[in-house]
Amino acid sequence: MTTIYIDADACPVKDETYKVAARNGLKTYVVSNSWIRVPATPAIEQIVVDAGPDVADDWIAERAGPGDVVVTNDIPLADRVLKAGGAAIAPNGRVFTNDMIGSALASRSIGEHLRSMGEVTSGPKAFGPQDRSKFLQALDQAVVKARRVVPR
Repeated sequence: MTTIYIDADACPVKDETYKVAARNGLKTYVVSNSWIRVPATPAIEQIVVDAGPDVADDWIAERAGPGDVVVTNDIPLADRVLKAGGAAIAPNGRVFTNDMIGSALASRSIGEHLRSMGEVTSGPKAFGPQDRSKFLQALDQAVVKARRVVPR
């Protein structure tokens, strides 16, 4: 059965994900380093992991597989999910694919290198209503596609 995993720390589209999951009857795991308020329903389970780099990512990557959908801004996590056969979507609606993940990882690495040398780089653009709309469309499409991989 298709499962949705949310890399929840700083995720701006949790509520939208809950709605799509409820409409489709999907189990959703909300994974974070601290407690986050989630709807009181058996279909949504909050997982609080230890603080530390990549602990939430590791929890998700160890479980996500074919037919699952992961909501994350984390490019290395998206890469791990794709390698496991799952789908990964950023909160702005960007769908991570096998064709683009290599260049996304390279761009991320270059940015990290520049910042480590003291270079000031621009951060991501502000999140807006258009991003939310793109996300909802991408999540709906990912769920339909995931269900073809793992039927109910």
